[in-house]
Amino acid sequence: MFTGIVQEVGNVVSAPAEKLTVAAKEVIQGIPPGGSVAVNGVCLTVITFNSRSFTVEVMPETLKKTNLGLLKTGDRVNLERPLGLGGELGGHLVQGHIDGTGKVISITKEGDAMLMKFQASPEIMRYIVTKGFIAVDGTSLTVVEKENDSFTVSIVGYTREHTILADRMTGDVVNLEADIIGKYVAEYTKPQGAGMTAAFLQEHGFPVVYQE
Repeated sequence: MFTGIVQEVGNVVSAPAEKLTVAAKEVIQGIPPGGSVAVNGVCLTVITFNSRSFTVEVMPETLKKTNLGLLKTGDRVNLERPLGLGGELGGHLVQGHIDGTGKVISITKEGDAMLMKFQASPEIMRYIVTKGFIAVDGTSLTVVEKENDSFTVSIVGYTREHTILADRMTGDVVNLEADIIGKYVAEYTKPQGAGMTAAFLQEHGFPVVYQE
């Protein structure tokens, strides 16, 4: 479990298929073998590390559903270690399980803040509410406005200086994780009695054969 408070910005050392090596200092201090690190909001297991960098495995499914497959040497990434018991929850509860990707569609300045607007799929938008939480590339943010297929967040100066959001430009792909509380509320309020449908079987890994 994470908080969405980025602890360090690392640099990609290498990004071969299904592996990722990141240069870092803070997040590798005291990391146990097999420990977890969130990279751009994705919870990954550290397989090797030294005093200057760490390496994680990235599954093909993760590469398809996140922006990690777009990373190249030199790219900056948001890093966060898991929340310890009794630790401060400065952001919100973040699992590190990305719901999908979104796209930056506009960036405007508002006083000392920066408004960023993201396009997202209906599957993600259903969990987003105004004044609610959203994790963008692992950064805990508050939604200031919601539309049918997009939402806007306000990025303060500290967040711009200590995360990669200041690097983002229009058209960039970002990782999105909706608030877990919203997901549970949606599940518990979902109409019951739909029965065993073909869609349900497919969703849970059962083959469905259609006959004409």
